[in-house]
Amino acid sequence: MTEPYDILIRGARVFDGDGGAPETTDIAVRDGRIAARGKLAGAQATETIDAHGLWLMPGLLDIHTHYDLEVELAPGLPEAVRHGTTTVVVSNCSLGLAFGALRRDGEDPIVDCFARVENIPKPVLARVADRVTWNRSDEYLDHLNELKLGPNIVPMIPYSMLRIAAMGTNASVSRNPTDAEMAEMERLLEKGMAEGYVGFSSDALPFHYLSNNPNREKRIPSQYGGFDELKRLTDIVRRFGRVWQATPPVESPLKVLRTFLLTSARLYGKALKITAVAAMDVRSDRNIVRSAFTLARILNSKIVGGDFRLQSLAAPFKVWSDGPVTPLSEEIPELRQLMMLDLEDDAGRAALYTDPAFEEAFKKMWRAGKEGFGLARIRRILRMEELALRRAIDEMYVDNAPVAAWRGERFDRIFERLRAFQSTGDGAKSEDERTAFESFPPCRDDADFMFHMLKAYDRDLYWHTVSANADDGVVRKMTMSPLFLPGFSDSGAHLTNLAFYDVNLRALKIAMEERGEEGVAWMVRRLTRDPADFFDIAAGSIEIGRQADLTLVDPDALAAHDGVKNTKRVYRETLGSDQLVNRSDGVVPLTMIAGRIVWRDGEFTDVFESEKCGQVLLANRQTANNATATAIAAE
Repeated sequence: MTEPYDILIRGARVFDGDGGAPETTDIAVRDGRIAARGKLAGAQATETIDAHGLWLMPGLLDIHTHYDLEVELAPGLPEAVRHGTTTVVVSNCSLGLAFGALRRDGEDPIVDCFARVENIPKPVLARVADRVTWNRSDEYLDHLNELKLGPNIVPMIPYSMLRIAAMGTNASVSRNPTDAEMAEMERLLEKGMAEGYVGFSSDALPFHYLSNNPNREKRIPSQYGGFDELKRLTDIVRRFGRVWQATPPVESPLKVLRTFLLTSARLYGKALKITAVAAMDVRSDRNIVRSAFTLARILNSKIVGGDFRLQSLAAPFKVWSDGPVTPLSEEIPELRQLMMLDLEDDAGRAALYTDPAFEEAFKKMWRAGKEGFGLARIRRILRMEELALRRAIDEMYVDNAPVAAWRGERFDRIFERLRAFQSTGDGAKSEDERTAFESFPPCRDDADFMFHMLKAYDRDLYWHTVSANADDGVVRKMTMSPLFLPGFSDSGAHLTNLAFYDVNLRALKIAMEERGEEGVAWMVRRLTRDPADFFDIAAGSIEIGRQADLTLVDPDALAAHDGVKNTKRVYRETLGSDQLVNRSDGVVPLTMIAGRIVWRDGEFTDVFESEKCGQVLLANRQTANNATATAIAAE
C-alpha cells in the first residue's frame, strides 16, 4: 500500500507560476515537498484540505523588505505570512546585518543607519544590535539558519555596512578609502558572493541620513562611494552572475544613466542584473514615471544589452506622518532640521518651533511656488517640482489628533473653518475645535496654518497624504508592465509611515480586474517565478520535488479586498513599538511553508514560531571557480 501523503489539497484552481492557464487539480505534500500533482482520486493523506473554489499558487515573494531587523525579534514575520508571502528579500538599500553590529570606538552603525532612513525608533534598533553575536557574513548565514523562521530569507551584502566594515562609520562618510580599505571591501564582497549571497545592495537617494552625532548632517556611507569604487564592486557581482539592488542618484539624470549603464553587456562584456527603486508616478513630478518606462526600455534594448528591472508598487503611495516625522520630510532642509532630532526629543523640536528664524524659513518653504511668478510657480503648475511632498493641504488628511473633530478631516477644510472663525468668531465644528481655534495666531494662508498645527501638536498630529501613484490608471499600467518587477513594499521599515504588507494581493486584484484568469496567471508568475529566476533562488515553483511553499487565495474575498481601508495602527509587543499594518483576513485562507501550515483561516497555527519553517535561500548557481570561492570563504 502506498504511504499516505502528509497533506492533500483537493480541487484547487492551480496557477503554477509559469504564466500559463490554470487547471483544477490536486496537490500532495510529503516531507515538506511537493510529492504529486494531478487527479489524485484514490490518494490518502494525514490531512485533506478541500480547496474547491480557491486559487492555489506558489508562495509569493516580497523582493524589497527590511525584515533583517524584525526577524531577530519575531522570526515568524507574521505580517508577511498572513498575506501569503513565503519568501522575503532582505538587506536592501545598502543596510543589513551581514557583518554584525560593527560597534567600535563608540560607533553604533545599526542605530545610526537605520533610524532615519527606515524610520525605526532607536530603542527598537538598539534591542536588535544588542542581540548580535556574529562578525562575519558566513556567521550571519549560520545565525539565520538557527532561527525559527516563518518565510524563507534571501540576504544580500549591504554596501553601507560593507564600507563601515572596511573603514569605520566616521571614516566611511568623510573620506575615500585607502587602497587597503578598498581591497578589503572587494575581499568581503567576493567572500559573500562565494558564500551564496544573492547580490549586493546600494543606496544613492539624497535624503537618506545618519542619525547619530557627529554625523546627523551626513548621508549614509554608500552615498560616498564614487563611480569607480562602485564599478569595482559591481564587477564582482557581475562575475558571479548576482543581482545589484540599487536606488538612483536622482539629483542628476546623467548620473542615473551612467550608473545604470553598468548593466550593459555591450559596454562591460556581460550583463549585470540590476533591480532598482522605483517606478512610481510621483504626484509632484509627472515626468518621473515616463522616464522610468523610457529608461527600462533603453537599458534592456539589444543596443545596450542590459538586464534591468525597476520595482513598481501596485498601490497608491500613501504615507503617514507623526507630525513632521515622515520619510518625505528628509528631502526638505527646513523639515530635515526636525528629523535630525531623535524621535523622542520633543523638547528639541519645541525649541525649533519657537525659533523665529526657523518659523520664517519654514513658511518661506511652504509658500514656494504657490504665489507670485517665477520658475518655482511654473514648475508647480506643470507638475515638475523636485520634492515628493507637495505641500498641498487639500491632499492631506488627519488620522488622529487631540481635537476629536479633526479625525478623518482634510486639512484644507479645517483651515477654511479656522479662517471663518478668525473673521467672524463663529463656524467651529465642535466645542473642542472652538477651544483649539482660540489658541491659533492669525493665519493668512496655509503656511501660517501648517506651521501652527505642527508647533501646537507635533507628533500628536497623525496624518497622511498620497505622494505618488494617485492615478489608478497609471498604477495599473505599471503593475501589468513586463518592464518592471512588482515589489517595493519596504516591509519591516517605516513602522508608522507605510503599510504595504498586502501589496502582492493588491497586484493580484489588479490583474484579475484587468484580464481575468489570464491576468491572474500572468501576475502569479510576476510574483513568484520571475523574481525567483532573477535572484536565482529555489522558490516560486510547485514542481514535484520542490519545497512546498504554497498560498491559497479566495478570489471572491480578493475582489472585495481594499488594502488602503484595511490599514490600521497597532502596538506590536515583540517590537515594543506601534506599527502600521494591513489586514486581508479571508483573502488568504492558508499559507504553507516547507509543508507546514503557518496561517489558516485567519489565525496563526501552533507551528508558527515554534518550529523552523523557512530556509535561508542562497544563489543557485556558482559562476566563479569553486576552488577560489572556497579559499575566499575560508579566509
